[in-house]
Amino acid sequence: MSSIQNSIDVILKQGMLPLYFNADESKSIAILKTLYNAGIRAVEYTSRGSEALSNFKKMIEVRNAEMPEMLLGIGTIKNLAQAETYYLTGADFFISPGFVPEIASFLVAKEVLYAPGCMTPTEIIAAENAGVKFIKLFPGNILGSDFMSAIKDVFPNLIFMPTGGVDTTKQSIETWFNAGVSAVGMGSKLISKEVMEYGAYETIEKETKRVLELIETIRK
Repeated sequence: MSSIQNSIDVILKQGMLPLYFNADESKSIAILKTLYNAGIRAVEYTSRGSEALSNFKKMIEVRNAEMPEMLLGIGTIKNLAQAETYYLTGADFFISPGFVPEIASFLVAKEVLYAPGCMTPTEIIAAENAGVKFIKLFPGNILGSDFMSAIKDVFPNLIFMPTGGVDTTKQSIETWFNAGVSAVGMGSKLISKEVMEYGAYETIEKETKRVLELIETIRK
């Protein structure tokens, strides 16, 4: 399992974090391989269905055998029991839709990255006081980049990443980076249900490469 700082470094280097879930194990693995081929080295797999745990276990196996550089994180973790289960499975980092103090205590002690979803300064302060270093601004489409601009100076020691509503366009990504985020979460705007349904892996790879290049250009 990766250390907190190493996980942060990998996510920040690529400047974006792809996230997805698919009930089909073979499609979940195929998408993981596609993202790896596109240059991605950290992925969030969301725990949103009954198949998530078994799929994740298989993805860890494939990752270990074929993609040793890939960090595989788990998202939509909402309670300590889930965190403990996925920790034993080998998840490299954990992401929640909200801040859960028990999860923070458990993972910070294990030196594993925990990125809780926060949408108020109160939640961000609570997370920071619990030892969290990486904040997921969620939902990003509701908060907007102006929120990030307004709070940036209050939290100089935290790293922020919006998830939800971030488009793959230059304007959308650039607006967020200019506001002060260090990475952007990319879900259905990058890996849509339609693309997954039809197994359009070339489309995913091409679009992922384009977004990575776009972020590199924006950050120069």
